[in-house]
Amino acid sequence: MSLKGIFTGFHKKIIEKAGSDAKIRYWRKKGMKIGENCHLETMAFSTEPYLVEIGNNVAIAYGTNLVTHDGGIWCMRNDLKDGDIFGKIKIGNNVFVGMNSIILPNTVIGNNCIIGAGSVLRGRYPDDSVIIGNPAKVVMKMSVQKLLYSQNPGLLSTKNIPDSQKEKIIKKHFGIL
Repeated sequence: MSLKGIFTGFHKKIIEKAGSDAKIRYWRKKGMKIGENCHLETMAFSTEPYLVEIGNNVAIAYGTNLVTHDGGIWCMRNDLKDGDIFGKIKIGNNVFVGMNSIILPNTVIGNNCIIGAGSVLRGRYPDDSVIIGNPAKVVMKMSVQKLLYSQNPGLLSTKNIPDSQKEKIIKKHFGIL
């Protein structure tokens, strides 16, 4: 491995431990299109980050992988000499991608979507969808999910509250002394 390759790998490992803003700066330098007000917990973007486009207000949870190539062609190396298969990934605006999801090549996720943890996506998914499973499927509209959230007994107003105050509110709500 070259010295440049070692430095690049080391730099990426440091960025993995950094905050979301550092991750976004790193991937933008690698050619990925990332909108405003995004939050990235993952560093598992494919070897072709320039094939990934992420809209505004997108959060991608830890452990999620975005894959822009199809390694299955390896099994056909004798017939398709030196062949590789690539595909773009596009994520719309206002999307949450749950932990440990996998987004495969040639996938388009519409605006205002929630991707359930552990989902495997390939294909086109419409706006305003809740998408879960392997293979991932649209299971409901966002309007239904919003209704479910609004009626959830665990709904608490804790966004932007310091952790020490948040902990007190949560413990009180669940009767933890």
